[in-house]
Amino acid sequence: METVLLVIHLLIALALVGVILIQRSEGGGLGIGGGTMGGMMTTRGSANLLTRTTAILAAGFMTTSIILAILAGGHSRPTSIIDSMPAAPAQQQAPQPAVPATPAPPVAQ
Repeated sequence: METVLLVIHLLIALALVGVILIQRSEGGGLGIGGGTMGGMMTTRGSANLLTRTTAILAAGFMTTSIILAILAGGHSRPTSIIDSMPAAPAQQQAPQPAVPATPAPPVAQ
């Protein structure tokens, strides 16, 4: 499900970039920025269509972003540093010298 949603998210992002680049620039600093959609619509009609399309794509982009963030956060559970500590080693006692079970008989010379 995450993969499908991620692909949809990327397609919306590409479409959003494309629609924004098609729009006419308001500043006109370079004197460029098309006003019509190939002669099919008036300048006002194409501006309204592109504005609506941008708003719809932006809403879709934000929605998929939020859903992906929720899905990504659902996999991790909060952990405590105490839970990740290794078990404490058992207290080791100093080795005791081996005591013979029976004393050795004295050696006669």
